[in-house]
Amino acid sequence: MADAFENILGQPQVREFLRATVASGRVSHAYLFCGPAGSNKTLAALAFAQGILCPKGPKGPRGGNCGACDTCGRIMRKKHPDVRMFEPEGAAGYLVEQVRGIVADTVLAPIQADRKVYILDRVDLLGVQAANAFLKTLEEPPADVVLILLARTRESVLPTIVSRCQVVPFRTIPVSEAAGIVVQNSGASPEQARVALQACDGSITRAVEFLKSNERLEFRARVLEVLACLRRADDWDVIGFAADLVVRVKLPLDTVRAEQEAELAENADFLAKSAIRQIEARNKRQLTAKTAKSMRQLTGITRSWLRDIMVQAAGASDQVVNADVRPSIEEAAARTDAARAAAAIAAVRRCDVAISYNVSPETCIDAMLLEVRDILYGRALPNAAPRAYAR
Repeated sequence: MADAFENILGQPQVREFLRATVASGRVSHAYLFCGPAGSNKTLAALAFAQGILCPKGPKGPRGGNCGACDTCGRIMRKKHPDVRMFEPEGAAGYLVEQVRGIVADTVLAPIQADRKVYILDRVDLLGVQAANAFLKTLEEPPADVVLILLARTRESVLPTIVSRCQVVPFRTIPVSEAAGIVVQNSGASPEQARVALQACDGSITRAVEFLKSNERLEFRARVLEVLACLRRADDWDVIGFAADLVVRVKLPLDTVRAEQEAELAENADFLAKSAIRQIEARNKRQLTAKTAKSMRQLTGITRSWLRDIMVQAAGASDQVVNADVRPSIEEAAARTDAARAAAAIAAVRRCDVAISYNVSPETCIDAMLLEVRDILYGRALPNAAPRAYAR
């Protein structure tokens, strides 16, 4: 029978380990999930949280691996008040003040469940000072707290963090296998699966969600349409394109806000003021994360288009991924070269860095489109000084 852990795609060993851990009732206090981007660490952490907090427990009819009750549904939708998710708030990683806030939060009682699960992404960006503020809690957290840390590699995490966690390695999922998994779980064609993986930086889970969302598919179509128009666009055109994309980036936030307000109104009568403040803080983080996710889909789509131009210009047209817009790729490749396309990709990566600094979407998109246009079509040299992103 299917359970919550069946959704950990491409990681059979991780799936069986977490399933056995929950079924045995031997959940440790701290785990470190290590693996490359796109290896499904976040989904695995949420599934593990389902297994830990599911009210049916490890002795339930499905070994505690429910995935179907209200608690499990809230966790997977990232709506459960006792599953806290964090990512670095600073440009270079976690801030000491941020970590102190997490530590202070761990001593508070759970709101609905009998335990709390903390999921900290990118702990490879946890510096020495921030780590020092976290070590005591990581070594001996409250009895009702489970910590799940996510990182790209074990070696990139401070040894003092690694030594206090049970390490769970995630394997790199080959592109062909990843595309096959996306096809199996979305019903899309292999070509569509590759497009979605490119747009979602290799994440299988996000690629499946992407293909099932007409809104996201329309977003991709508009981004590619804008990119195809850049060669003939003046600065005012580009600013207009950016304004349109900003609206589309922020569009999903309206739905998220409505869901958050409905959830808060539903629970407000029996929640203490401190619990309401916790939920409001979590909701604010979710809105910020949703904006960043949309921005990264924008940059992912842009990088994918530029990569196709690069391979087309290099004579490898059979490697083009965005085949549905091949004419725009061929036209752009005929008017630039692989070196300029590579330099434009570097400009998009600078935009990714700016997103991590919480630079406004308006500024990021303006600067990125102008820089891509100027580099790609000879208005700026590939090694020219990049445009600055205001903070």
